[in-house]
Amino acid sequence: MFPSPRLLTALWVGKVAISINRHIGHGGTSLPGMVGRKIAPQVLSTLASQLKKGAIVVTGTNGKTTTSKMIAAIMEKGGLTLTHNRAGANLISGITTAFIHSASAGGQLKSDLGIIEVDEATVPPLTKEVKPRVLVVTNFFRDQLDRFGELDKTVDLVNGAIQKLPPQSTIILNADDPLVASLGAKYTGRVIYYGIESRSYGNREMTQSAETRFCRLCGHSLDYDWYFFGQLGHYRCHHCGFQRPRPHITIGDISLKGEDGSSFYVETQENRWLINLSTPGFYNIYNALAAVAVAWHTKVADQAIRLGLEGYKTNFGRMERLEIGEGRKAFLALIKNPTGCDEVIRTITQNEGPKRLLIMIQDNAADGRDISWLWDADFESLEKVASQLQSLTTSGLRGEDMALRLTYAGLPVQQIEHKANIDEAIRSTIKATKTGETLYILPTYTALLAAKTTLTRLGYSSKYWEE
Repeated sequence: MFPSPRLLTALWVGKVAISINRHIGHGGTSLPGMVGRKIAPQVLSTLASQLKKGAIVVTGTNGKTTTSKMIAAIMEKGGLTLTHNRAGANLISGITTAFIHSASAGGQLKSDLGIIEVDEATVPPLTKEVKPRVLVVTNFFRDQLDRFGELDKTVDLVNGAIQKLPPQSTIILNADDPLVASLGAKYTGRVIYYGIESRSYGNREMTQSAETRFCRLCGHSLDYDWYFFGQLGHYRCHHCGFQRPRPHITIGDISLKGEDGSSFYVETQENRWLINLSTPGFYNIYNALAAVAVAWHTKVADQAIRLGLEGYKTNFGRMERLEIGEGRKAFLALIKNPTGCDEVIRTITQNEGPKRLLIMIQDNAADGRDISWLWDADFESLEKVASQLQSLTTSGLRGEDMALRLTYAGLPVQQIEHKANIDEAIRSTIKATKTGETLYILPTYTALLAAKTTLTRLGYSSKYWEE
């Protein structure tokens, strides 16, 4: 079917906008899609309908960017061509931009598969336009309260969209998060659960704040046998019988290797194979497991799964490793809510050696105006490595608030320095980092974009829309 003149106009204008934005050094991730949708509101649904193998949609509070990129790495090793919002613009306009960029000037989309990372609140409108083959939900944590409100509202939004999915859609859920697992209780289509069986990591007692200790189905308290982090763990409700579903895909024999990542065995009913993941952090094992669950469901070859994950390199600020000179390295790790921040801090404290820390906090609309979450995050844990910290620097619009938070966390006041300008803060901390030291840069979202711009100019990182 030949595209309508309106659709072609939307495509051409969108492509020009992408080209201009990138020529002047911006990602052009949202504006082209916004303009395209103004001209032809059906542009996304029309293009998405051409995907030969449909779309895989990934949502959740933490991990959706990394999970979607791991899925993409696996699928590419499996020989599939993709349309993917790789730059991380996960609202409807940014997703539309990715499809406009992927389509030909004549309006044809030749990709086999769509991989779409989507903001939780955008799941309902997206699934109206793109009927997903698979919907993955990673976890639910408190995030951007000024935008989402209480967490129950976010869960209800995603649940409402799930109940309206076509019957042929499959949902893939994190069994270890009771908020996520509850989404499968009333879904009439196929549900696949993934979770971690190994108890080589975690505790019998809760050591972090959890988003819920109550059953979503009856409101009574949940009982836990084991906690991994936040509310993720092994649980059951003794009142109504709701309990952690038995996972179809699981992980055992976890070995954390600090900055070098981890190794673990992925297990299904049919297979068991070893994965060496270069991405550090226990939370990234969950992301890898979600990606494996998608690949297993879509019948991707085991070899492609292993090669995709073992060849995956972190980027776009998800514990992204940067070489900043001989014998010097940096890690760039997005922080945006208490649980995600706690896991980044945990990874930092588990890594030995002299280190420097730069935390950049902003409160622009994309970050969330409410920064009260800083007081819920466990910055006190940094005291464990206080002797290893060579410097503590804060920056960004709310960098002074961050400096105050570190002071209350018990870190030495004389070590804390505030530099208002992000570019200056990055340049000075890189310059101060000596051979054998590691610099950890922890930004909120808009600070991450500013950091990537500076790091690209310095030659330490690629343009984020090209990663």
